[in-house]
Amino acid sequence: MKFVELSIPGCYEIVPTIFRDLRGSFVKTFHQGLFEAQGLATEFAEEFYSLSYRNVVRGLHFQVPPKDLTKVVYALVGEAMDVLVDLRKGSPMFGRYAVCELDAAKANMVYIPSGVAHGFYARSEQVLMVYKVSAVYSPEHDSGIRWDSLDIPWPCNEPIISDRDRNLVPFESFESPFSFCAGGVDGR
Repeated sequence: MKFVELSIPGCYEIVPTIFRDLRGSFVKTFHQGLFEAQGLATEFAEEFYSLSYRNVVRGLHFQVPPKDLTKVVYALVGEAMDVLVDLRKGSPMFGRYAVCELDAAKANMVYIPSGVAHGFYARSEQVLMVYKVSAVYSPEHDSGIRWDSLDIPWPCNEPIISDRDRNLVPFESFESPFSFCAGGVDGR
């Protein structure tokens, strides 16, 4: 696996080795020792997936403390424009975003520490996104900011959005409970 730090501190694109032969392909999506060597979280509590159709935007989501979480996200099928927004006060990238193109054919993933909002745009007819998270989903701590409250270059001006996401607070109205921890991925 290759770990490439993105412009937001603590966020990484992870590019695994793909083993291909006449039967198909084989991809390792997690290796505890390699994650530990990068200083990344290795304890995950839940894993789930979402299926989205072209022009869907999901996000920008996160959980607030004390149920905040780290995520590893990848497209098992299709292609997605993955977006991360730094919500950690004191971060050199606070209020800024990073974009990572996720592609099932490339098998790349994105590592998202606590304090970073996550969302994506479905580029392909269908995109099946897998999420590995460090804390169990907590409805009381589930939160987000509006997808269109920053200058993110979404490929579609009128994407398909859930009512929940449409009614999230804009970034400028969000009171962040997250603080940047230089040299760490804790987020609090």
